[in-house]
Amino acid sequence: MPLTAVLEFVEVAQGEFVLRQPGSEGEPLVRIRFSEESAAWLAEGRLHVAKAMVEAGMRAAAELSGDEPELEFVGPRDESSRILH
Repeated sequence: MPLTAVLEFVEVAQGEFVLRQPGSEGEPLVRIRFSEESAAWLAEGRLHVAKAMVEAGMRAAAELSGDEPELEFVGPRDESSRILH
Protein backbone atom coordinates (compact mmCIF):
# COMPACT_ATOMS: atom_id res chain seq x y z
CA MET A 1 0.00 0.00 0.00
CA PRO A 2 1.43 3.40 -0.92
CA LEU A 3 2.11 5.76 1.96
CA THR A 4 0.01 8.40 0.17
CA ALA A 5 -3.16 6.33 0.65
CA VAL A 6 -6.13 7.76 2.49
CA LEU A 7 -7.03 5.60 5.46
CA GLU A 8 -9.88 5.69 7.95
CA PHE A 9 -9.18 5.77 11.66
CA VAL A 10 -12.37 4.65 13.36
CA GLU A 11 -13.53 3.91 16.88
CA VAL A 12 -15.69 0.81 16.47
CA ALA A 13 -18.55 -0.33 18.67
CA GLN A 14 -16.40 -2.70 20.69
CA GLY A 15 -14.44 0.27 22.05
CA GLU A 16 -11.33 -0.31 19.99
CA PHE A 17 -9.77 1.90 17.35
CA VAL A 18 -9.00 0.55 13.89
CA LEU A 19 -7.04 1.84 10.90
CA ARG A 20 -8.49 0.58 7.62
CA GLN A 21 -8.99 1.39 3.97
CA PRO A 22 -12.05 3.63 3.45
CA GLY A 23 -15.30 1.70 3.35
CA SER A 24 -13.58 -1.58 4.08
CA GLU A 25 -15.51 -4.11 6.13
CA GLY A 26 -12.66 -6.64 6.13
CA GLU A 27 -9.77 -7.08 8.53
CA PRO A 28 -8.36 -3.66 9.55
CA LEU A 29 -4.71 -2.80 8.98
CA VAL A 30 -4.19 -1.94 12.66
CA ARG A 31 -6.22 -2.44 15.86
CA ILE A 32 -5.69 -0.50 19.09
CA ARG A 33 -7.49 -1.77 22.18
CA PHE A 34 -6.93 -0.35 25.63
CA SER A 35 -7.34 -2.52 28.71
CA GLU A 36 -10.26 -1.63 30.98
CA GLU A 37 -7.84 -0.12 33.49
CA SER A 38 -6.02 2.07 30.96
CA ALA A 39 -9.29 3.05 29.23
CA ALA A 40 -10.69 4.20 32.57
CA TRP A 41 -7.52 6.13 33.36
CA LEU A 42 -7.37 7.79 29.93
CA ALA A 43 -11.14 8.42 29.74
CA GLU A 44 -11.79 10.79 26.83
CA GLY A 45 -8.04 10.95 26.15
CA ARG A 46 -8.15 7.50 24.52
CA LEU A 47 -8.72 9.03 21.08
CA HIS A 48 -5.78 11.40 21.48
CA VAL A 49 -3.44 8.61 22.59
CA ALA A 50 -4.64 6.25 19.83
CA LYS A 51 -4.08 8.96 17.19
CA ALA A 52 -0.56 9.55 18.51
CA MET A 53 0.15 5.82 18.30
CA VAL A 54 -1.03 5.66 14.67
CA GLU A 55 0.93 8.78 13.75
CA ALA A 56 4.12 7.38 15.30
CA GLY A 57 3.64 4.10 13.46
CA MET A 58 3.07 5.82 10.12
CA ARG A 59 6.15 8.00 10.60
CA ALA A 60 8.25 4.94 11.49
CA ALA A 61 6.98 3.07 8.40
CA ALA A 62 7.76 6.09 6.20
CA GLU A 63 11.24 6.36 7.68
CA LEU A 64 11.91 2.70 6.88
CA SER A 65 10.85 3.28 3.28
CA GLY A 66 12.75 6.57 2.96
CA ASP A 67 9.59 8.67 2.52
CA GLU A 68 8.04 11.41 4.61
CA PRO A 69 4.35 10.79 5.36
CA GLU A 70 1.75 13.50 4.97
CA LEU A 71 -0.58 12.90 7.89
CA GLU A 72 -3.75 14.83 8.48
CA PHE A 73 -6.48 13.88 10.89
CA VAL A 74 -9.84 15.43 10.04
CA GLY A 75 -13.07 15.46 11.97
CA PRO A 76 -16.18 13.34 11.50
CA ARG A 77 -18.11 13.58 8.27
CA ASP A 78 -21.37 13.76 10.22
CA GLU A 79 -22.56 13.62 13.81
CA SER A 80 -23.14 9.84 13.74
CA SER A 81 -19.58 9.02 12.70
CA ARG A 82 -16.22 9.13 14.51
CA ILE A 83 -14.05 8.56 11.43
CA LEU A 84 -10.70 10.31 11.19
CA HIS A 85 -8.72 10.34 7.96
